[in-house]
Formats: sequence, C-alpha cells, structure tokens
Amino acid sequence: MLNRENIRSGAAWEPKVGYSRAVRIGRLVAVSGTAPVGDDGELVGAGDAYAQARRCIEIIEKALHAAGGGLQHVYRTRMFVTDIDQWEAIGRAHAEAFGAAPPATSMVEVSRLIDPGMIVEIEADAMLPEE
Repeated sequence: MLNRENIRSGAAWEPKVGYSRAVRIGRLVAVSGTAPVGDDGELVGAGDAYAQARRCIEIIEKALHAAGGGLQHVYRTRMFVTDIDQWEAIGRAHAEAFGAAPPATSMVEVSRLIDPGMIVEIEADAMLPEE
C-alpha cells in the first residue's frame, strides 16, 4: 500500500473547503488549483495576468519542494483564466517556469474565480524520480 502525504500551505481556504495544497501518493504529486495570493492571503498582481501566473507557479513550486520535488517533475498543468485574451502573458510566465521541461497543458477560459480580481488559477501534476 502506498503512503499518502497531505501537504498543507496554511491558506485559510484549506480547512474551509477541505483540501490540501498538494497530495503525494508514492511518486505522484497532485497540486490543487493554485490562486495568486500572497503569504498574507491577499491577491498578488491585481490586473496583471503575468504577475498572477508567476505567483501561482511560485506557490506550486513551494508545494512540490515540500513533497520532495520541483518544477522539473511536472508533467501536466491546467490553467483556468477569466480572460483568454491575456493568454500570451500567462503563457509567457508558464514557458519561463517550465521551458526546460514543458509539461502537457490546457488553458481554459472560465466565467470567474473565487476572488473577482483573480485572472488565473493553475493546477499541476508531477511524478517524482524513483528513490
């Protein structure tokens, strides 16, 4: 049986919604939808799609480090955006972060996210190397 590790970030939403920032089972790590919030819980990069995407990826990277991995282990991302016309700025942040090992990805426009100022939310799946 594989061990399950729940990785918490301490975000106020985790206990309210009942989720973990990431879950590691064996070599697989699933990172929850990640919004562009600061350590204080406030929105980062208001009105700036690039800054918001970068912040999402920073949080994902931190969760992956807690699970024993890094961005290079990500094989799939999903980007939910409220304005698909901002795809280039969001895509640029994604390409900068994952350029050496680009994952499979999707970018989908949604009607809104949990905070009206949020433009992007990103999920990631990773497979860690064998120990």
